[in-house]
Amino acid sequence: MFEKIVFLGAGAMAEALIAGIVKANIVKPEQIVVTNKSNQARLQALASNYQVQTTQSIEQAVTDADAVVFAMKPKDIQTALAEVRPHLTGSQVLISVLAGTPITVFHDTLTMNVPIIRTMPNTSSTIGYGATAITVGEYVTEQQLEQTKKLFETVGTVTVVEEDDMHVVTALSGSGPAYFYYMVEAMQEVAAKKGLEATKAKELIYQTILGVAEMLQQTEETPTQLRKNITSPNGVTQRAVEALYDHHLPETIEAAIEAAIKRSEELGKA
Repeated sequence: MFEKIVFLGAGAMAEALIAGIVKANIVKPEQIVVTNKSNQARLQALASNYQVQTTQSIEQAVTDADAVVFAMKPKDIQTALAEVRPHLTGSQVLISVLAGTPITVFHDTLTMNVPIIRTMPNTSSTIGYGATAITVGEYVTEQQLEQTKKLFETVGTVTVVEEDDMHVVTALSGSGPAYFYYMVEAMQEVAAKKGLEATKAKELIYQTILGVAEMLQQTEETPTQLRKNITSPNGVTQRAVEALYDHHLPETIEAAIEAAIKRSEELGKA
């Protein structure tokens, strides 16, 4: 495993990864170094909560590092790369968690042959149930890939994809949680209109969502078959599904995913 891991940026995703890594004990907390531009209070909080090392010196952070995780806001990537470049040897693997930032941005800015792994985790990583897609640059070794996978497996599942698929991945698993939250919002609103107590509606809806996820994970049946299993002819569920179809749910979902893909592509060209 990496001997020294550096996080450039100390936001929610950086903390989720740090928490997962420390909990899994795959590296010792003192082997993790976190830095940011100016928020000393944030660094102090991470040091207190996870016993990691912190600094606001890029040189101190990156020197002797095996892996450098870019976890700042995407708009700050050019500045970060300019600050990091003098301290890179070409052997450190650079790991990006930045949405819409292709590997070419790193290569074009750094103008050096350096191993780069691009990742797309989602917000469920903060509770250990994330879905992370990763894609590798041409200079990444098999060992670096496996070590990076182990890092992200501490906060959920890891799927290796081609970089050309990253826009679709962003639309599916990156933005995907929001689609389900939106659906739950709508279900809760209907329950309230029908007079069901909010706490009871919440318990029923949340457990239903959890049960659906577990059914998808634990059975070998397709989503289509699982839906058909509970859709009796001329029954209550069939009426509900027909209403969803009549209101163009499949087309609405497709439109949402296409919109997310388009925006991801726009960000990648910015």
